Amino acid sequence: MRRAADRLAAILESVPQRLAAIPDAEAELQPAPGRWSKKEILGHLIDSASNNHQRIVRALLAQRIDFPAYEQESWVALQGYVTEAWSDLVNLWLLLNRHLLHVIRTIPETAFSHECAVGGKAPMPLPVLIAGYLEHLDHHLDQVLGGG
Repeated sequence: MRRAADRLAAILESVPQRLAAIPDAEAELQPAPGRWSKKEILGHLIDSASNNHQRIVRALLAQRIDFPAYEQESWVALQGYVTEAWSDLVNLWLLLNRHLLHVIRTIPETAFSHECAVGGKAPMPLPVLIAGYLEHLDHHLDQVLGGG
C-alpha cells in the first residue's frame, strides 16, 4: 500500500503544473467525433477519484462489498465537463486526489484483505482496487498530457 501511496504522491507532485499549463481552449477541443476532450477526460478522472474514494472508505467498513458499475459516458455527459473552467477541473482533480492519498496512507493493514466487487465482476482485495485506480489514472493522464 505504501508503494501505491508513493506513486500517487509523485503524480500529485508533478502533474498539476503540467495540467494547469494547458490553455482552456485547447482543453475543450474534441480530437474527433465521439472522442472526449481533455476536459472530459479530466472530468472522467474526477469521477474515478470520487467513485474510488467511496469504494475505499466503504470497503474499510466491511470485509466484502459490492458496488454498481460506473456508467462513464453518462456521467461525463451529464456533468457537462466540457463547459467547466479548466482551472476548476484541475483544482478539483488535485484536491480529490490529495484527499484520496491521505485516505490510502491511513488504511490499516487489517483491511488489506477486504474485498470489493464492482459491476458484477469478481471481488478483488482493496490493494488491487487501488493499484487498478492508479493504472487507470496513468492511462488517462497520458492521453491528456501526451495527446494520445
